[in-house]
Parts: sequence; structure tokens; C-alpha cells
Amino acid sequence: MLIVVVIVLVRLGAFRGHSHNTDPWRTGVGLGLFALGLGFAIWARIHIGRNWGSPMSQKNEPELVTSGPYRLVRHPIYSGILVAGVGTAVALGWLWLTAVVLGGIYFLYSATVEERYLTEQFPDDYPAYKRSTKMLVPFIF
Repeated sequence: MLIVVVIVLVRLGAFRGHSHNTDPWRTGVGLGLFALGLGFAIWARIHIGRNWGSPMSQKNEPELVTSGPYRLVRHPIYSGILVAGVGTAVALGWLWLTAVVLGGIYFLYSATVEERYLTEQFPDDYPAYKRSTKMLVPFIF
């Protein structure tokens, strides 16, 4: 669905006629956010180790990881990708926030499905972890 929406937006010319950012400060902030988000997602991927899989996949003998970046948010890979997307929008142009919002909608859906599965897999531990940690944005959401 996400790919279809992007193709329709491109076909309608939603991304034409928009000049790229020429402000070096804005470019630097955007690049910094991109690097921060990408680094956070990579840290989370490395930290989760063998428990990683494609979104909503189910593993045999899974382990609940609550340390490292998972101590800050329950879905740090999604968080990192979204921060990197915001950085891209800041650096290249605000219209790119459209892609970030669409990605965010998908990540919310995916995270909700994953959390149902994790609650079933870890009925004693996951609800407490869920209450103590935000989904995507530390201390906020």
C-alpha cells in the first residue's frame, strides 16, 4: 500500500518543482539527525542479535531483549529509521516528511502486531516491559 501511495504521488507530480535546500545549517542538522537515527537503528539491530527478523516474524525460542537501545524504546529500529527520515526531510525539503509519515503509519501498525505476539510469547515479562518503556519516542510515545 505504501509503495502504491508513493507511486501515485510521484505520478501526480507531488515532488516536482520543489527546490532542494541550500542552507548549510539546515543541511548539517538534517545530516546529523540522519546519522543519529541510522546509528540508533544499527545499534538496535546489532544488540538484538539472533532475535531479529523481518517485521512481525515469529522465532523459535525467542528471547525478550530489554537492554541497550531497547531500554529506551520498545522498537528502536523503527525509531531510528524515522529519525533518519526526519533528518532527510530537514536536509532535502519538508515535502519528504510525507514519506516519513507514511513510514510511521506502517511502523505503528507493525509494532502493534509485534506487541500482540510478544505479549503471547512472554505473558509474564512483556506487559511489565511495555508499561515501563515507550513504543517509539523515549518518555513521550
